[in-house]
Amino acid sequence: MTPDISIVCPCYNEEANVEGIAAAVIAQLEACEVSFEYLFIDNASTDQTVSIIEQMCARDPRIKLIANTRNFGQMRSPTHCIYATVGRAVIGIASDFQDPPELIPEFIRRWRAGAPIVLGTRIVERSSWWLSLGRKWAYGFLKRFGDYSIVPHATGFGLYDRKVVDLLASLNEPEPFFRGLLVETGYRIETVPHARAPRVRGISSNTFFRMVDFALSGLAGSAKKLLRAPLFLALFSLVLAGIAGGAALLSWRWGGPTGWLGLLACLELNAALLFLFLGLLGDQVRLISERTRGTPLVVERERINFTQD
Repeated sequence: MTPDISIVCPCYNEEANVEGIAAAVIAQLEACEVSFEYLFIDNASTDQTVSIIEQMCARDPRIKLIANTRNFGQMRSPTHCIYATVGRAVIGIASDFQDPPELIPEFIRRWRAGAPIVLGTRIVERSSWWLSLGRKWAYGFLKRFGDYSIVPHATGFGLYDRKVVDLLASLNEPEPFFRGLLVETGYRIETVPHARAPRVRGISSNTFFRMVDFALSGLAGSAKKLLRAPLFLALFSLVLAGIAGGAALLSWRWGGPTGWLGLLACLELNAALLFLFLGLLGDQVRLISERTRGTPLVVERERINFTQD
């Protein structure tokens, strides 16, 4: 029988948390009286995370595991697991308790009321001025240059109806920025604000450089219009070339020096042509990307508690 809810819980070196998060989430689901499956996807942990989940799978057939052959990153691995679900709706939640399981009943209530997408949004804590400025700049940049405006302070914690998941799976996006793709569908999104909870145990594997890598991947995946930026630079350079060329003609007409103005006009014209061809090439890359999606998100090492279709 098709379960009502599929839980997707990505993990990497979370041996201290996987049993606790599963128990907390299952308690919320059972209180809602819904049928469910609980999927862990492990990104090649180096601790005992996989063996602990295997024991959980042996005790409860509703718990399933996908173990990757290597670490495929924070975009590809969770999205692959979402696409492996069969529930009528999917809930994504972190394995380290930073997403409060207590919000799950509210997600389900709104879904039953007709919301196709419900996202938890973190209430921004007071932080250093540079972190606040960086966050504000990042959201502003994505809003200005992104293909679609992402939901601020959403991390992926939320509920997605099956029709949304199936639509995103059909895109075959090799580097899926899931939060951006959710907005791209055009489906209505409801938000539930919440305070970020502290980790119960363990140390986050997110380093500064991993977060930068994630941000850059998200930008590349959801801001394809940046590939057209050289076309605007070409127009700007062409205007400068026209101004320099006009100044050179006026200087020649009135007997002034024209050499450096003519050289500047030639340089600006050369830059305009260069940016023009770069912009056309970038747009072709964008079109190729749109037409040739199909790279697998991850390579699985094993699956547990999945039935054959």
